[in-house]
Amino acid sequence: MLKLSKVVKNYKAGDTVVEALKGVDIEFRKSEFVSVLGPSGCGKTTLLNIIGGLDRYDSGDLSINGKSTKDFEDADWDFYRNNSIGFVFQSYNLIPHQSVLSNVELALTLSGVSKKERRRRAIDALEKVGLHDQIKKRPNQLSGGQMQRVAIARALVNNPDILLADEPTGALDSETSVQIMNILKEISKDKLILMVTHNPELAQQYSTRIVRLLDGNIVDDTNPYTAVDAVAETASKKQKRAQKKIERSKKMSFFTALALSLNNLLTKKGRTFMTALAGSIGIIGIALILSLSNGIQNYIDRVQEDTLSSYPISITKETTDLGSVAAAMQEQQEKLEEGIVHEDPERVYASTIMTDIMNIMLNQTQTNNLKEFKAYIESDESNFSQHASTVQYGYDIDLNIFSPDTSEGIVQVNPSKVFEALYGQNMSEMQSEMGMSMDVWQEMLGDQVLLDSQYDVIAGNWPQNYNEVVLIVNQYNEISDAVMYALGLKDPNELTELMQAVAAGKTFESKATSYSFDEILDMTFKLVLSCDYYDYNAKNGTWTDKHEDENYMREQIADGTEIKIVGIIRPSEDAVSTSMTGAIGYTSSLTQYAIEQTNKSAVVKKQLANPTVDVFTGIKFGNDGSTDFTIEDVYQYVASLDEETRTQVMGYMQAMSEEQIIAMFAEQMAPKTTEATYDGNLALLGVCDLDNPSMINIYASTFEDKDAISQIIEDYNNKMTDDEREDLVINYTDFVGLMISSVSTIINFISYGLIAFVSISLVVSSIMIGIITYTSVLERTKEIGILRAIGASKKDISRVFNAETLVVGFTSGLLGIGLTLLLIIPINLILEYFADVANIAALPTVGGIALVIISMGLTLIAGIIPSRVAANKDPVVALRSE
Repeated sequence: MLKLSKVVKNYKAGDTVVEALKGVDIEFRKSEFVSVLGPSGCGKTTLLNIIGGLDRYDSGDLSINGKSTKDFEDADWDFYRNNSIGFVFQSYNLIPHQSVLSNVELALTLSGVSKKERRRRAIDALEKVGLHDQIKKRPNQLSGGQMQRVAIARALVNNPDILLADEPTGALDSETSVQIMNILKEISKDKLILMVTHNPELAQQYSTRIVRLLDGNIVDDTNPYTAVDAVAETASKKQKRAQKKIERSKKMSFFTALALSLNNLLTKKGRTFMTALAGSIGIIGIALILSLSNGIQNYIDRVQEDTLSSYPISITKETTDLGSVAAAMQEQQEKLEEGIVHEDPERVYASTIMTDIMNIMLNQTQTNNLKEFKAYIESDESNFSQHASTVQYGYDIDLNIFSPDTSEGIVQVNPSKVFEALYGQNMSEMQSEMGMSMDVWQEMLGDQVLLDSQYDVIAGNWPQNYNEVVLIVNQYNEISDAVMYALGLKDPNELTELMQAVAAGKTFESKATSYSFDEILDMTFKLVLSCDYYDYNAKNGTWTDKHEDENYMREQIADGTEIKIVGIIRPSEDAVSTSMTGAIGYTSSLTQYAIEQTNKSAVVKKQLANPTVDVFTGIKFGNDGSTDFTIEDVYQYVASLDEETRTQVMGYMQAMSEEQIIAMFAEQMAPKTTEATYDGNLALLGVCDLDNPSMINIYASTFEDKDAISQIIEDYNNKMTDDEREDLVINYTDFVGLMISSVSTIINFISYGLIAFVSISLVVSSIMIGIITYTSVLERTKEIGILRAIGASKKDISRVFNAETLVVGFTSGLLGIGLTLLLIIPINLILEYFADVANIAALPTVGGIALVIISMGLTLIAGIIPSRVAANKDPVVALRSE
């Protein structure tokens, strides 16, 4: 069964070579109890280690069931130890953090036995050694004899062919030693037991064969054995399998390795926690940086989105290239910096900067074809939808909004006439003098997501229909008194009292005014279209402007479209800026409704059907009052008169020449003139083409999107130029680009700095985890030896420590994320106190999960070298370590 042929084993101790075995020749029976005796250092343990596959012989051969082991690889020796060898050591070599049952099961886990089967076999093995009632205890809760019996059960659980016992009673008292020897004696009835001992009395009493060693040689064998060649042929099924190329042992499963590592870590909870805490420092640093950078980036994105919502790329029908103006000013500045030399230094010269700017503004005013460009924007070719958060179209139409209550007079709330009536001047002059805007009604952006991020609905809801609007208040639920006057919420007569008080040098105290949310939500207005200002004159088929007729306007207001306030909104606390400056926000559908209704009106249809005749006067456009007519025209005119008048006129005409007749009728026949134009009339009526806006505002969420939109426009212009359609080229000025062109560079610089800092943290964290894992390898050296002794491969050992690093990495990651979330609370409070920005630091969920995975990955990478160090440890040396 087992044969050693001239086996030699030498050890190097510095410069000295120690000959442990000097050509040992010996064979063993299939079942016998062999005791190996000899003084210390004679080679007994070396012999046992070579037979057990823990150590390698230098020369000679070890044959197993007639099969030489000279060509064995590591995997073959691992399989041999796991399936054919059972070890019993003097120091028990039990894994302290495993239970008794787990210690015994360990060899079976390496064999790939199912959990249920290995539990059954482990309990059976413990029953054989009398420890069935101790399976849940840990080794440190047992006596020495009990621990040795656990070791024997572990050695037997895989039903090995050979049991190797190295001083199994060396650490036991006499009574316990006898118990262990009786167990071994019983086992030797069907197995080969090789026991190294210094106790000749026990050897004589229990052994069937005693072999004595001295200085690496066998000097005595009480029952020598030489096998015949036929023995190998009658080997059992298991032995026949061993005679062939030894099969590779199954790998230790990851979950087994994970359980071993987890149990080890749990036995040192305090240290494991401190290790995980140390490992989490890097993760905490990274997580905090990620939280801050994510929060800052979100804040920057919010600033960009909010800022760009107030500064869109605006394209109008007529535009001046302000870029050329800026270039001219820059050129002038460069001249000043370079120095200008005049002929006479004692004279004052005029700079031409103003002239240059005016020439540019007058000569470079261009017209944009917005109809064609709108069609391009809405086509799939442009890709505008990928970069524009919303596109807003402006039209030359006034929304004439009135207060529905006309009992005390007509109050127009948009465009507001309150201050215009007070000062007797138009609103543009008013705004210029007072430095304020009375643009109370404003169309909202079409991006509801952006609106939701900028405003909170504090009452009611957002508009759902074209005739619904919202009231916009400030953070204190206020609107200015000027807006209240404009909306008719305060008595406009107070303004007259105010001006009288100011003129008299007195102070005017306005009455405090407030309204409940319900009162505001009950408010309605009336929309009167510009075309409704004109009343049809059935006598001559013209329309008359009657917007100054109070009674007429009362009727129009009563019949007007009702507009109602359905919500009250307020800027969000975290909104950097908002997209609306007015007090009433309406949707684009109201503008569209007004345009469509205007275009359907009778007066507009009449004007569109007769583009050459002024619908208000019935006179042809362009008639300048010319008297170029003939005598036939005179006779035609006379024929149109009544009979009595015609008879009288014809009597006068008989005594006059043609020239005199024409001169006499020149004044009566002279046509009426009109200064009106077709386009001017359409503008007065509020006629607009929805496909041909007067202005296009393109809103982007980020600077990158804005740049992409600018590039799309540039590509469009290049295409029009290439197609020789220069009239369709779009000209505009990017105000935001001129103001904040360097913001993106600053943001990128900050981001790169944070990334560099994160990289340093990652390196430091990796090095620390590697050191911690290597420390664990040193501490668990003996466990490595035990695992190798029961058949664990080098890969299994690596797997155990890789699993431990993953556990540590996972714990470190979770701990780091948890501590980061706690630290974010005071960090946000500090930032809010100093920077007045709430909740700036925020760890994204995906980022937190990614950091845990990164932590596990880093610890796994950091543990590669320590795990390889563990796997390459000599099992014999590892078993001797303490």
